[in-house]
Amino acid sequence: MTTETAPEAETGIAISYAEILKRIPHRYPFLLIDRGEDWIKNKSMVGIKNVTFNEPFFQGHFPENPVMPGVLIIEALGQTGAVLMSKSLEVSVEGKTIFFMGVDGVKFRSPVRPGDQLRMHVEVTRHRGDVFKFSGKAYVNGKLCCECEFAAMVVENPQ
Repeated sequence: MTTETAPEAETGIAISYAEILKRIPHRYPFLLIDRGEDWIKNKSMVGIKNVTFNEPFFQGHFPENPVMPGVLIIEALGQTGAVLMSKSLEVSVEGKTIFFMGVDGVKFRSPVRPGDQLRMHVEVTRHRGDVFKFSGKAYVNGKLCCECEFAAMVVENPQ
């Protein structure tokens, strides 16, 4: 059995925490991306999440054996995709939100624990208008932890 490792970095643009706050509406405790690396318009991005023991979910999941919930790893991949979309489409968070449309083929390969740095490689597989489809893979120390395909779209906020 072979273990997949993270691909080599591309030479894209870095995205700061401040820009992430401008691009997506998520805030503590639900903002799950600290910065972005290797952003390439309409193509790909790597999201970075520094996982600490202070995360609120570790109080109950599981205190004696803390593991980041899989659904939050998927959410972190989705937030990475939302930043990639927002920057590619120049979407402002004012008046619009980027929503998940679906998640398929989720596989968890290894746990994510306090002290880990989660590196989320998200690639656009299809793009049409305000709808993007992605392939997402999350790694810790170069080792694959989670993979899935997901879709998201830009939606006008209700008045």
